[in-house]
Amino acid sequence: MPRWRNALIGVVLVAGASGWWMTRPLRMDPAEFAGLSADPARGEAVFHASGCASCHMAPGAQGDDRAVLAGGQRFDTPFGAFLAPNISSDPVHGIGGWTVPMLANAVLAGVSPEGQHYYPAFPWDSYRGMAAQDLVDLHGYLATLPAAATPSQPHDLPLPFQIRRGLGLWKLAFARQGWVIDPPDLTPEEQRGRYLAEVLGHCGECHTPRDTLTGAPDTGRWLAGGPDASGKGRVPNITPGALDWTTEEIASYLETGFTPDYDSAGGHMALVVANFARLPETDRTAVAAYLKRVPPVR
Repeated sequence: MPRWRNALIGVVLVAGASGWWMTRPLRMDPAEFAGLSADPARGEAVFHASGCASCHMAPGAQGDDRAVLAGGQRFDTPFGAFLAPNISSDPVHGIGGWTVPMLANAVLAGVSPEGQHYYPAFPWDSYRGMAAQDLVDLHGYLATLPAAATPSQPHDLPLPFQIRRGLGLWKLAFARQGWVIDPPDLTPEEQRGRYLAEVLGHCGECHTPRDTLTGAPDTGRWLAGGPDASGKGRVPNITPGALDWTTEEIASYLETGFTPDYDSAGGHMALVVANFARLPETDRTAVAAYLKRVPPVR
């Protein structure tokens, strides 16, 4: 065999091995959560702020049934349809058998217990900033919710998006590192609002425009709105360049769903309001204060 062919085979093998290594799922260090005890009462606040039920409740669930996280809601995107899985306390079909490190890997690193990448349709890219204690408290609260013996449904995705290994490259290229808005003079209230908006509430997942080819958020136009991922309508710009509401009006909207013009929240935003209405008034005011510090996009 000619030497050039041997060299080519060697290059291909090295490139393949390097790519496999670079795209491997990276897990959390369990030591980050060692010694922390869960407070389910605090975990309930984390649960509502993070909007877990909004995506993982059964389609059309109302009232107390929203706490039954049986999954099944369908989310259509330009890359295919994602179906929310069962994350109830059922040990077979849900996550009732998950440990704290297993939940941390899923929520903060986007890695399943089987070692596969989760798609960024699950907002782990925002949740990765979650405090370790909040994650532990959330784990404790999830264990108190009803079990649902409903099998999770597979996503409806075309090739090549069915190949999860490629998500390792997406993480390397686009996963967020640190805060998006990080001026040195944020007040404690604004810092709390940033944590709620950028991490737990994952506001940027819907309100920040995305690259049409990669689906990566354009953080240079943070919260500037854009086409809805479903292809129907637009998500509004909530930077000061378009949203001229006062902090009081923003906080009131997050509690009641009514705008200053007496319009009302609809669609998925109505679920967000229902979640934020369960939080302390200080949290809603903190989010409003943070939004006033976001660079305006017109």
